[in-house]
Amino acid sequence: MIDALEQFAPLPLQEDYDNAGLQIGLTEAEVSGALLCLDVTPQIVEEAIKKGCNLIVSHHPLIFRKLNRIADENEVQKTVRLAIENHISIVSMHTNLDAALGGVNYKIAEKMELQNVQFLGKQQNIDGVSGGEGVIGELAEDMAADDLVIMLKKTFDVECVQTNELLRRQIRKVAVCGGAGSFLLENAIKAGADAFITGEMSYHEFFGHSQDIQICVIGHYQSEQFTPEIFKDILDKHCPDVNSFIAETNTNPIFYL
Repeated sequence: MIDALEQFAPLPLQEDYDNAGLQIGLTEAEVSGALLCLDVTPQIVEEAIKKGCNLIVSHHPLIFRKLNRIADENEVQKTVRLAIENHISIVSMHTNLDAALGGVNYKIAEKMELQNVQFLGKQQNIDGVSGGEGVIGELAEDMAADDLVIMLKKTFDVECVQTNELLRRQIRKVAVCGGAGSFLLENAIKAGADAFITGEMSYHEFFGHSQDIQICVIGHYQSEQFTPEIFKDILDKHCPDVNSFIAETNTNPIFYL
C-alpha cells in the first residue's frame, strides 16, 4: 500500500527540509483500513479508531521537527502517543506529492478546470516520475478578475480571498502553487501568467505587482483540501481490497470572523 503511494510520488521528489514518508508504525503491518487526511491531529486519530483504520495517510507530516520527548506537552506529542497506543501507523506524502505529476497542484488545477496544464518552476524526474514546483494552465474562457475571485470562493469554499489590485484586463493563463507557494510568483510572471493562485503569501510580497499579475491567496488549508482525493484514487486503483475513507474531520486551525 505504501509502495503504491511512493510509486506515484517518490520520496526523493520531496524538498530537503521535508520529512515525508513513514512517521509511525511498521510497514509490514496488515492494513485494516486507511483514513486519508490533510493534517494529523488527535481528532483525526480518534476518527481512525472509530472507523476501524490502523493506517492514516496525511499530506502534512505529523513529525516535521525533532521530538525531544513523547509526552502530552503539545499537540504533536499527544497525537504520536495516541497513535502508538492504538497501533495506528501514519504515512505522510508532502512536498513529494506537491511536486508529482497528477499531485496536489494538478488537483487544484483540475478543480479550476484549467486546460493545457504544465509544470512551472524547477523540474526533476525521479524513478520515471516527473515533478515540478508548481503548474500553469489556461482557463477555458477569458475571465474578468472579479469573476475569477468569485469562482475561487465557490470552488474552494473560501470566505475571503486576499488579492492585490484587480487587473483591468481579462485573465486566461493561470499559475498555481498550493500551500505556501509565494516563492513561485516571479516564475509565474516570467511565464506570462495573468493570475497566480496560492495558499499563503506575506504582506510585503504583494507590493510591486499592480496590473502586472492578479495575485489570489485562498488559504493554505483551502488550497490543499482536496489532496485526500488523490490518495483515494491511488488506493482504489492499486489496493482495491483495502477500505479507505476521506476524513470528515476539518483540521483547519484558522477561522475567519
